[in-house]
Amino acid sequence: MKNTVDQSILEFPLYIANKPVKTGQWLEVQDKFSGKIYAKVALADDKILEKAISSAVKAEQEMAALKPFQKQKILLHCVNRFKEMRDELTQILIIEGGKPKLAAAAEVERLINTFQLAADAVTTMDEGRLMPLAVTPAAAAYSGMIRYVSIGAVSLISPFNFPLNLTAHKIAPAIAAGCPFVLKPASLTPISALKIAQVLAETDLPKGAFSILPCPREHADVLVTDDRFKLLSFTGSDQVGWDMKARAGRKKVTLELGGNAAVLIEPDTAISDALVDRLIAGAYSHAGQVCISVQRILVHADIYSELKKKLTAKLKKIHAADPSLETTIVGPMIKEGEAVRLKKWVDKAEKKGAKVLAGGTLKGILFEPTLLENVDESLEIYQNEAFGPVAILEKYTDFEQGIATINKSRFGLQAGVYTQNLNKMMYAWDHLHVGGVIINDVPTFRVDNMPYGGVKDSGLGREGIQSAIRDMQEERLLVIKQ
Repeated sequence: MKNTVDQSILEFPLYIANKPVKTGQWLEVQDKFSGKIYAKVALADDKILEKAISSAVKAEQEMAALKPFQKQKILLHCVNRFKEMRDELTQILIIEGGKPKLAAAAEVERLINTFQLAADAVTTMDEGRLMPLAVTPAAAAYSGMIRYVSIGAVSLISPFNFPLNLTAHKIAPAIAAGCPFVLKPASLTPISALKIAQVLAETDLPKGAFSILPCPREHADVLVTDDRFKLLSFTGSDQVGWDMKARAGRKKVTLELGGNAAVLIEPDTAISDALVDRLIAGAYSHAGQVCISVQRILVHADIYSELKKKLTAKLKKIHAADPSLETTIVGPMIKEGEAVRLKKWVDKAEKKGAKVLAGGTLKGILFEPTLLENVDESLEIYQNEAFGPVAILEKYTDFEQGIATINKSRFGLQAGVYTQNLNKMMYAWDHLHVGGVIINDVPTFRVDNMPYGGVKDSGLGREGIQSAIRDMQEERLLVIKQ
């Protein structure tokens, strides 16, 4: 962070109480591939954060009073503007996030879809329900009704890896639920959220309904601890998330904290090019910096050699490269420190007897897509979230044993199971300790209306538009004596 930078680079204001502001304090944003300073964004301080919070609290009543057609109009305006901004938003993701071009374009489409889903939800979700109270003679003359009302002001903290769509998964439900919000974007990728703010500022949202504030972590702590917020929604590392929950006080907390996703492949699965391509996409897209990236590939002993041969051969033809190229699958990692950390994990595994089947090399922030086998289960690369382009191949002989192996992880976000056997599908659904079981696909699969989230160290609560809307509302009961 610096107060002065080259004036030739782009400048982006923060947004406080719906208005763009340049504070004179700046955060530099790098082009993740070249390492050059690409832009600077205005930084918030304690005074700005206090103004944002107090403005959000003042906006609670007006936000809660918005009618479904008004919220839908706001959300659809965003949908239409994001469509017009496709190319600009794609380019921002490539530069500030190092996201490969095709993946960046796909994220923009998901941004559009997420806001569209929220626009649909405000006119289709139930606003309440009748509740029969005459369940005893003493209550025979009573009837009840329940409505869903806004929980109030919410604080939102979004991650670097999907700076458009995961930000949308916090903002769009907040609007649909009638909640004013203050959002802190990831410092590594803040521009995407500020472009969303630019569009929100064009709408009829009540004054103070939103603030989007890049800021240092020490200033952002108020988003966790301030009891004026009724909910904290955080996406990021498990260590940070659980610490936040411990300090959040009385507010509701939802956490999406990542994982160590596994896919299990039964011998009734054809070892096709399509399967191999899907495993590669699941493990190495966006340099593996995806919470549900495939990290462990469990393959039945009967087909292990065949899949290993095909996967290794194809993977050796893929290299980390410039994310602006349409042919790039694996771009740079988000910063060199993360790449160095992952390289240490891989090297340690190799010293402990692991075999590097492909990749394993690092050049700056370009980490070659890496496949390991014979990895010691006690090592970081096996136990923790790699959050990089590394996957582990391992053999199993019994289906139930394979499921038990997946469950050993302290994470539980999603898991994939390839099988044609319905009983095994149902067994996996019954016994896997994860938030979502994906059959005949990789655990990286996600549609934006899914109730998405995990158990164990993977978090608390669910994302997905309708699930998030309900988290941002509370039930209010009306009892009438006849």
